[in-house]
Amino acid sequence: MTAPGRPAPRPAPVPAAALPAAAFRGRARVRFGDCDPAGIVFFPNWFTIAHGTVEDLFRERLRIDFHDLHGARGIGTGFVHAAATFMRPGLMGDEVAITPLVRRVGRASYALDVHLHRGEEELARLDLVTATTSLARRASVPVPDDLRAALLRYGAECGTVAGPETAP
Repeated sequence: MTAPGRPAPRPAPVPAAALPAAAFRGRARVRFGDCDPAGIVFFPNWFTIAHGTVEDLFRERLRIDFHDLHGARGIGTGFVHAAATFMRPGLMGDEVAITPLVRRVGRASYALDVHLHRGEEELARLDLVTATTSLARRASVPVPDDLRAALLRYGAECGTVAGPETAP
């Protein structure tokens, strides 16, 4: 626990090889449009790049259609918390690996840590907490049973979530 008024300790970079072998890994190339005039990834674009991999995780590993969840099912997955630790600059043309890991699954939210690597070097780590909502009512709803089961299964396979429900 951090003392009031003191920032939380900065996480240390981890090499890509230290992440769970069972983890889903997406790939992306840093594009010209992702960068500032110096050719360095403009910091909010890491969130856009990472979100594409989260959508791929849903389809390819969780076997849940992210677009159907939002469209036909009317379940939103909006961020209630998004933070980042930037460790090294990402550069135009870089090939990056994006590894989302489930940190917890609660009643109406779930948390992901998303690691972004260039080779073994961690460039950034995103801390994302997503609430599930009814898009029609614009109100919180429980994480759907199929999504909860898929997130917990993936978290258990990666060794990042131990229990069936780890937070509210």
